[in-house]
Amino acid sequence: MSESASLDSFVDKWRQRWPEWGLASVFVPAAQRTRLAAWFALLQELREAAWAGSDPTPGLAKLAWWQEELRGWGRGARRHPLGEALQKLDADWDRFGRALAALPATRVPDVAREDQAALRTFASGVLACESDLFGGGEPAPADLDRVVDALRAERALVQGDPAAGARLLSSLEAARGGSLTRPRRLQTAIVRERVRGAAQDAAGPPRPASAWRLLWSAWRAARG
Repeated sequence: MSESASLDSFVDKWRQRWPEWGLASVFVPAAQRTRLAAWFALLQELREAAWAGSDPTPGLAKLAWWQEELRGWGRGARRHPLGEALQKLDADWDRFGRALAALPATRVPDVAREDQAALRTFASGVLACESDLFGGGEPAPADLDRVVDALRAERALVQGDPAAGARLLSSLEAARGGSLTRPRRLQTAIVRERVRGAAQDAAGPPRPASAWRLLWSAWRAARG
């Protein structure tokens, strides 16, 4: 398999996991869509390594590998196929790689929110890269906290915990995120609709939102 074909396989996996982006991407400038797909495919790999599975050991090993890989991107080196689309872009890959060190502490949800500092560290690294990749400035503190809640909701989806996701709905509903990039606002809207669907059907897997509801949510998110 060529490197380009391998890159496509990771992007295709992300598209299968997040089919809502097939609609939401119309609100992203065409020139940014290739990097958007590769970026969110990367976040998908990190999300699964950090939060998926009953045994944390394989995920911890993957996160350690990704820390080294991303810091290598900052020095001009790459091994993973996603680097074909991302590594040469002007983003703070070294900072993002260092931010991954916070993820192991976020695996087990904590009702007292003792994971706040770790999730803020990771979210700050994510948002710094997204600002570089999609255009934007420093996020407002309130918007950073909204991203932290959206990450908690993604964790609940990965771990099949609709009750934990439902507890975050009020925060996600209030999220406007005006200082965030458009792709981040769209991702938050998609997560919110996923969480709402999972809360309504706790007996089943997370469901993609209806096309009309998703279109409305994505349009609002795109407006900021």
